[in-house]
Amino acid sequence: MKLILYTDGGARGNPGPSGAGAVVYDKNHKVIKKYAQFLGEGTNNQAEYKALILGLEKAKKLGADELDCYLDSKLVVEQLNQKYKIKNPALGSLFIKAWNLSQNFKTVNFYHIPRSQNMQADALVNEAIDNH
Repeated sequence: MKLILYTDGGARGNPGPSGAGAVVYDKNHKVIKKYAQFLGEGTNNQAEYKALILGLEKAKKLGADELDCYLDSKLVVEQLNQKYKIKNPALGSLFIKAWNLSQNFKTVNFYHIPRSQNMQADALVNEAIDNH
């Protein structure tokens, strides 16, 4: 089953209180599930990775074996597509976790999108931080 995943992570203050948002869609772009999670203190990039990890875990539990992932973090997308090196050790461990989770799918693709196309996931980030 193919699913579509939009994720976003953010921190207020960078570092600061951070949150993750993930929206899972079916192949017809109908929302299946939304997830918001408070992450504690962290950076924007850490939150972006943690949001993707959350989404990968949830998509697998929903039965996905093919996944298209859309993120507004160019850094995370390019690192996972092996175009950028990982220079920050804190991101390295998150990259490994995301990479290992991505191997649980027959196919997985990572796409960079503008923030304006990621509003639902972004709203979930703010909801997670605001509700904490």
